Amino acid sequence: MTTRRTFLAGTAASLAATTLPRSSEAQNAPASPLDPLFADLMQAQLRRSPEGATSLGLDTGANADLRAKLSDQSLAAIAANKAATRAELARLEAVDRRRLTPEQQIDLDSVLYIRRSAVRIGQFDFGGQAYGPSPYTVSQQAGVYQSVPNFLDTRHKIDTAGDADAYLQRMCAFAGQLDAQTERMRREAAGKVVPPDFILDLTLAQMATLRTPAADATIVATLAKGAAAKGLSASYADRAARIWEAQVLPALDRQIAQARTMRATATHEAGVWKLPRGADFYPAALQATTTTSLSPEEVHRFGLDQAKAIGARLDAELRKLGYTQGTPGARMAALGRDPKYLFPDSEAGRAQAIAFCNERLAAIRGRLPTVFARLPDYRFEVRRVPPANEAGSASAYAQAPSLDGSRPGLVYFNLRDIGDWPRFALVTTTYHEGLPGHQMESGLALSNTRLPLIRKTGGFSGYGEGWALYAEQLADEIGMYDDDPLGRCGYLVAQLFRANRCVVDTGLHHYRWSREKAVAYFVEQQGDTESDAGREIDRYCVNPGQAASYKLGHSVFVDIREKAKAKLGYRFDLKAYHGAVLAHGRVPLDVLRRVGDDWIAAA
Repeated sequence: MTTRRTFLAGTAASLAATTLPRSSEAQNAPASPLDPLFADLMQAQLRRSPEGATSLGLDTGANADLRAKLSDQSLAAIAANKAATRAELARLEAVDRRRLTPEQQIDLDSVLYIRRSAVRIGQFDFGGQAYGPSPYTVSQQAGVYQSVPNFLDTRHKIDTAGDADAYLQRMCAFAGQLDAQTERMRREAAGKVVPPDFILDLTLAQMATLRTPAADATIVATLAKGAAAKGLSASYADRAARIWEAQVLPALDRQIAQARTMRATATHEAGVWKLPRGADFYPAALQATTTTSLSPEEVHRFGLDQAKAIGARLDAELRKLGYTQGTPGARMAALGRDPKYLFPDSEAGRAQAIAFCNERLAAIRGRLPTVFARLPDYRFEVRRVPPANEAGSASAYAQAPSLDGSRPGLVYFNLRDIGDWPRFALVTTTYHEGLPGHQMESGLALSNTRLPLIRKTGGFSGYGEGWALYAEQLADEIGMYDDDPLGRCGYLVAQLFRANRCVVDTGLHHYRWSREKAVAYFVEQQGDTESDAGREIDRYCVNPGQAASYKLGHSVFVDIREKAKAKLGYRFDLKAYHGAVLAHGRVPLDVLRRVGDDWIAAA
């Protein structure tokens, strides 16, 4: 899933009162000693990320200037942000915990973890963000060349002439961002931090897709269509075209040239072990994304053990259906190639696949009140990954709704290779990314009136992805596969996939596996197509550690539930369990265990 950043104007209470409905209990609650500090942190965070303010609809009022800005990507800004994070950490560590309630201590510990991880990652003089810490500023998954066009197309609303003017200013800022990141690429290359050759090939292919004349540029078309829809001057399209041709394309060409220069000396080694201080970077990234202190060796063994258990269950389910020949992975691969489980390889077929996912989302939402006491009020829908981003995009991902609900929560599927998505794979991924997965969890956090805004919008991959994997399991438990036994096999192979991720991620970055070995492992173990396996492996190469967070997080949710069942017996209530583990928003896994222990003790 993507990082969400927002802003607290004035005090935590004042912004929450203006953006979200508050219960009388929340309105009468005493102010937290953390409120002024959290307000300062959120203010600074928003000023660093205008894109985040727009994404959550908070670029208004005193912060309306941010609507025309983008984040500063320069080396100087990166250094300043690191210094600011160190100063923020010092302020957080100076808080007197004795003045805080247990809930406030959870809030503090969660924000502390984020800052401590950022400081640890900030010790490395390279990298950026790609669903977590990445050693590379620009790759097939990181870089403004891909994030800003998507942001302007999906997040920047055009209702007035002021919105259109702000859009043009952001186009100019986009050119500056490209040049700033190109300079960071040069610095990384000088320090021997160069992405693998296959990653640069993907990156260059995506840049080539973006590099079109103004008449074909999505950024220009978005403004032209938006302005026309509101009856604004046709000159906006002309001005956008001039900015594209005169500023954006030259900056993009400079970045393409730098990527080509790096490609000329790039090696094929896939893991970060090859980088200066790469052996130190991987454990830091692993800890940041999984929020555990497990070593790479421990994560590797955990993955192998989990895969063995899940594989045995998958084998048993396939045998019930009469599929007995070959490994479970080979059997699933054969089923995945069967035309009766595939949508047509056409634009119409892709549209049918998205419609099918939206139908599944609606179907499961009707069953959720049986296991949840509270559901988010936000709208959710499934969309296709923009074709220009498909080559390097994750297979599927979610984006949270805006705070005010004006933009729905979105689930994206990468349908570049429609053969990668048999129906039984689409179903469980819809539950993972949508309901009761990411969109359920993030929607409940955003609408939780007790949570400080800094907590609503922060995130931990171990918790978020662990919950989404638990959501796949829950879908099975509430009967979503009772009339779809092959769908249950798809769910199990998805669980197997996440266990194998722990093996492959540590294999690439710690045990020095090649890309080819990692791809072959996925194909053999779970029946992936080579193209789908390759896209996943490429993702892990630029986002070390994050792939392991899914199964590790899932194990914590399951452990807490099983512990509660053992102690509470007939008194165990699934709705109460869900309420307890979702009550505090995303937290580090160690904090989640503490939350679970406290709930069980009080039950």
